[in-house]
Amino acid sequence: MSKISSKFIFFFGSFAGILFGYDIGIIAGAEGHIQHEFNLSPLWLGIVVSSLMGGAIIGSILSGLLGDKFGRRTLILISSVIFFVGAIGSAVATNEIILTLARVFLGTAVGTASSLVPAYMSEIAPANVRGKLSGMNQLMIVTGMLLSYIVAFIFEPIPNSWRLMLGSAGVFAIVLFIGMLKLPESPRYLIKNGMVDKAREVLSCLRNSKSEVNVEILEIKNVAEHEVETGIGQLFHKKFRMALIIGVGMATFQQIQGANSIVYYATSIARKVGLAPQVAAGFTVIVGVIFVVTTLIFLQFVDKYDRRKILTVGGAGMALSFFAPAILGGLGINEGVLNWVTLVALCCFILCYAFSWAPLTWIIVGEIFPLSVRGIGAGISSAFNWTGSLAVGLIFPILAAHFSFEIIFSAFGLICMLGLLFVRFVVVETRGRSLEQIETQMAAGFEK
Repeated sequence: MSKISSKFIFFFGSFAGILFGYDIGIIAGAEGHIQHEFNLSPLWLGIVVSSLMGGAIIGSILSGLLGDKFGRRTLILISSVIFFVGAIGSAVATNEIILTLARVFLGTAVGTASSLVPAYMSEIAPANVRGKLSGMNQLMIVTGMLLSYIVAFIFEPIPNSWRLMLGSAGVFAIVLFIGMLKLPESPRYLIKNGMVDKAREVLSCLRNSKSEVNVEILEIKNVAEHEVETGIGQLFHKKFRMALIIGVGMATFQQIQGANSIVYYATSIARKVGLAPQVAAGFTVIVGVIFVVTTLIFLQFVDKYDRRKILTVGGAGMALSFFAPAILGGLGINEGVLNWVTLVALCCFILCYAFSWAPLTWIIVGEIFPLSVRGIGAGISSAFNWTGSLAVGLIFPILAAHFSFEIIFSAFGLICMLGLLFVRFVVVETRGRSLEQIETQMAAGFEK
């Protein structure tokens, strides 16, 4: 293997997040145009929006089953092709049924990326900066979202512009495909499959010294040699059951706490509180900027503070952000003022979410599972994540048509409180430990 810059590997290892973020974000700007062109009911709008999540569930499960067999890199490379075909198919759809099918197909690539990129990044990153480097995936996701919001803002006045919005994702798919051609396979996957020499070559590009490479290879081999059984069955073994509970729980809570109601419907929410269409599209750009800036700040301190403390502080802020409009509304505050309070509260929620649950969920999912089932473990967690996302994307338009935002957001706030309890009593601390140490300690009864 020719020498490849570690920065190049880390950058393109997480680049799939750009497509992930763009595809889930662009629908916020496109859904109004799509609803108008196809005259969609709230139910059909929810189906079109959430169809991508349905495909993501399929992609997560398939990538989980295949990732441990064929490798992370290979499946991410295949997903880039699916990204491209799905983006073009969405852009040329002639009715809501074809558009839905195209987005389901596109979603399989999104699901693959969401489950395998965290696993890939955690497996190539050094333990002392794994949070920061694994968090690159989240930075790519929010950057993709911001780009989608900017594109939607620019194209908003143009009739039928939703086709350009959805189809432009194909450009990023081409870049991902070219970049992944040069990337190596995960060293842990290589060692697990008996390719120690190749793993040594890969680690030599990613570590600072030969001795560091030798120590890590020995540590990986020691763990891999004791994992004779592989596959989904081992994931339900008693000693790994807690890892599954943590992974699935984190991934599920991340979605049902309400973030995607803002991500998918930010423009609609802004319009419903009185903003003009172009101004409402501008609001989503503000949301995207908050996401990116906060994620950049998060990457600077993620490896300095315990994961659980960050999740607790962020989750509390998320709950308060959702409760604020309901409390002020109950006090009889002027409707015009309440509308602005709602928009500010949503921005506060995004800020708290962006430095806690948004990135840390995928970092922990990438860390918590044993090597032999890391792919399927991440895949199952991702599938639950996308199931929650599908539910939110599908029912939010229906809820918004029958209930006030204060009631809807209060429900999300209560779920955020449940997430805090989950962190307090279930989630374990992983900061600063190697993946092999985490696996060994989980099996021995990981101390919280």
